[in-house]
Amino acid sequence: MKRHDVLILGGGAGGITVAARLKRADRDLDVAIVEPSRDHWYQPLWTLVGGGVVTAEATRRDEASVMPKGVTWIQEAAATIDPEAKTVTLQDGTQVSYDQLVVAVGIAYDWDKVTGLRDAVGKNGVVSNYLPHLAETTWNELQAFEGGKMVFTNPSGQIKCGGAPQKIMYLAEHYTRKRGLRDDTEIIGAFAGTVMLGVPEINATLNDIVEKRDIHMHFHRDLVAVDADAKTATFAVTGDPDAPHVTMEYDFMHVTPPMRAPDLIAGSGLEKADGPHAGFVYVDVHTMQHVRHPDVWAIGDVAAIPTAKTGAAVRKQAPVLVDHLLAHRAGTTSDKAYDGYSSCPLVTGYGSLVLAEFLYDNEYKPTFPIDQTKERWDMYMLKRHLLPPMYWQGMLRGLA
Repeated sequence: MKRHDVLILGGGAGGITVAARLKRADRDLDVAIVEPSRDHWYQPLWTLVGGGVVTAEATRRDEASVMPKGVTWIQEAAATIDPEAKTVTLQDGTQVSYDQLVVAVGIAYDWDKVTGLRDAVGKNGVVSNYLPHLAETTWNELQAFEGGKMVFTNPSGQIKCGGAPQKIMYLAEHYTRKRGLRDDTEIIGAFAGTVMLGVPEINATLNDIVEKRDIHMHFHRDLVAVDADAKTATFAVTGDPDAPHVTMEYDFMHVTPPMRAPDLIAGSGLEKADGPHAGFVYVDVHTMQHVRHPDVWAIGDVAAIPTAKTGAAVRKQAPVLVDHLLAHRAGTTSDKAYDGYSSCPLVTGYGSLVLAEFLYDNEYKPTFPIDQTKERWDMYMLKRHLLPPMYWQGMLRGLA
């Protein structure tokens, strides 16, 4: 059986960042990453892929190019986790043991939860920015759009980057204005929630935006079926199981798929049993250490913590996790604590953005000495030109 000091499941933002920080702290530490993909994606730019600003290829790097020096790359997928035996079984049957385990496998898209969605997405006006090749179809369908009804969905439950479903809505609205199609276009947001964003200071700004741009918001709408032939979308009414379903016609529809914890977590003994984060890895919200298995840690989208699932959250979680993990290995303690920080750069048009930064309990926590509740060109430039190199050259190298 193979063995490593620290085994990391997942070579995305969380896994690579943690590995880089661990190796910077201790070059002799035996760290391995289990990751089957040969591609590494900078996902925050996929909104701009869908809007035609950048290409999908511009958001990709070879996984090998971001793997930290000295880290063992196991190019296979994990199949099961046994936290009692401290082993992981790979899909090829190989078993790997560990002293500490970091779970960084992200979140799973549940396309089949919506009847007809898997077959519909990517063609005939049904698009999604949640995969790079699908984001390219968003741009293709936008260019082909000649007026009609645009619908943008946002499902119930946990999703990555909770602001993403509305970012493409604002870009699409702006795009129809640029092409002279706005008067011939109805834009509808069909969201399962009750507000635009849970941070009150930012929510007020977004309410003003949708009102001024004549975007029709329909809350309590959870997509359950797509009829691609009839071009209709059917929604359940959240909060009222007895209410009849609502059907909308569309000419263009951007769908945010329902999401859930990856299958790897179910039945592992690591999952949270109940509550809004049920199924995700049950960690202490301030240390990222598992509440029952002290040699297990989780970071990013897979962690059962009450904050937005974003790369910005990973950037703040990683140094805390690493500090506590190394202290645990040394038999000491750490006083570092993750405060729930997350950030959502809400693109509101070509050249404008509202930067939402917040802590646990949706506490507004701006970083810059400017009014971040306003649409700003400089914040758009931050997202477009500064955050990507910070990710590639800073965060993934354990420097930011």
